[in-house]
Amino acid sequence: MDVTVREAVPDDAPRIRAVHLDAIEALGGEAYSDEQVAAWAHDRDPAEYPIETTETHAVVAEREKRLVGFGWMRPDAEEYLKAPVDGEITAVYVDPSVARQGVGTRLCTELEAAARRHGVESLGLWASRNAVPFYEAQGYRRVTEHTIGFGDGVEGTVVEMQKQLTSER
Repeated sequence: MDVTVREAVPDDAPRIRAVHLDAIEALGGEAYSDEQVAAWAHDRDPAEYPIETTETHAVVAEREKRLVGFGWMRPDAEEYLKAPVDGEITAVYVDPSVARQGVGTRLCTELEAAARRHGVESLGLWASRNAVPFYEAQGYRRVTEHTIGFGDGVEGTVVEMQKQLTSER
């Protein structure tokens, strides 16, 4: 599949939101109930996506000028991660029409390369249960599970994962 990965720009936000919602609604049901999926997808505001922040590296994947995926990485890990990591992948989502065709891998590879450029030696993330096999295939290992609020009082389980980047230089 011919996919281009580039830096996200503010004009991408509505298309990022569309991919985000489509991915949650189409793929989230593999691991979560209908109620959990609905709460997870609820209230996604394009203005809240961290596209123009210095704290986040945001990328999009395009195929034939159509946005088919996105991801972002923080070179500074948030404190909610239990693993001792430097940076954090905060999102990798792919349009369901191209799921399991290498788009997520391309995005993850670019985010890891950006992390290395920022001097990050290890990455952590919270993976939805349906995304755990994807991240395991990228070399991430399970750390622990967390119960989070999806919204509207609905909770679900996510899996914290981590990967050392320094051995891959």
